[in-house]
Amino acid sequence: MLVAAEPSGDALGAALAAALKARRDVRLIGVGGPRMAQEGIESAFDIEPLSVLGVIDALAAYPQVRRRAKQVGALAAQERPDVAVLIDSWGFNLRVAHAIRRGAPATKLIKYVGPQVWATRPGRTRALANAVDQLLTIHAFDAPYFESAGLPTTFVGNPVLGAARVPGDPTRFRAMIEAAPDAPILLVAPGSRRREVERLLRPFGEAVNELAARRPRLKVVVLVAEAVAATVIEHVKTWAAPVHLAIDEAERRGAMAAATAALACSGTVTTELALAGAPMVVAYRLDPPTAAIARLLIRTPYITLFNVAAGRAVAPELLQEACTGPRLAAALAPLLDDPVHRQRQTEAQTAALALMRGGIDDPAGAAAEAVLAALPT
Repeated sequence: MLVAAEPSGDALGAALAAALKARRDVRLIGVGGPRMAQEGIESAFDIEPLSVLGVIDALAAYPQVRRRAKQVGALAAQERPDVAVLIDSWGFNLRVAHAIRRGAPATKLIKYVGPQVWATRPGRTRALANAVDQLLTIHAFDAPYFESAGLPTTFVGNPVLGAARVPGDPTRFRAMIEAAPDAPILLVAPGSRRREVERLLRPFGEAVNELAARRPRLKVVVLVAEAVAATVIEHVKTWAAPVHLAIDEAERRGAMAAATAALACSGTVTTELALAGAPMVVAYRLDPPTAAIARLLIRTPYITLFNVAAGRAVAPELLQEACTGPRLAAALAPLLDDPVHRQRQTEAQTAALALMRGGIDDPAGAAAEAVLAALPT
């Protein structure tokens, strides 16, 4: 059983499912999104309403989270899987773990991606150790935290850093959007959760308008996640600059490879952009109650993973009150205009990625091997 409750987890689950099937004849069941469906996992319900962030959204979704967790537990009680892999989504999957324990106590529980206890709430190590049998972590620096709580932990690498990634074609993408070889391209990645997209699109749009007003040759490309496509498409219509929307995977890769600079919502996309060689400014906004709590709890000065790995602000981070159109535009301007500045940041991002990779070139394969080792022979 594979269980994912948001787009990033859906991507992880799909890659894991493909790697499992390539290695052994296994039957896969569970919960996920469209990518996992392509690998043959028919989800018991739509996961989009579970993809929430922040105190207000979490409280609103809480009744559904409890109901869906019980539903997954009932499915496990009926199917009796040998192993259940609970992918990311800390709050939801912790409840799922307890539900499966009650309904199918013989099922081995594996958590894939641990909560970021190095950043906040270290007590979650003990909670996870009490809920599951094993952790597969995508960060090399995670293991000591969880092993100290008695949870067997295996570093399998970050799938975004896998060597098998297909690079985008920048020349083809520039031709498609009619951008000259030397025309600057600003890539905007507003996120994949509805609430975060709604909070970021306004300051992102203000930054785009300011930058485009001073750079008539600027091309603007927006990465659009399927789950929030309608919201993004409707909002960018109000931007003063013409926008090209990159929705399918080939266009997304091409856009990343062609980008002169990027404005990115904090998340997996920052690692993808760094891999593509795109220097970026990272931004994020939480709702005020969640932001107030986060300020009390967070123990790391950075939220971007390659900044955490490097121990410094390789890419600028503009968060909360700092995430305004004028400040985003000011941070992006040198990346668009100064080749030397751009090259220095790109090289620093690449060096930080090497620290994150930890020598593992096939993360999905490593995760699959760890899961298969838990199956009966």
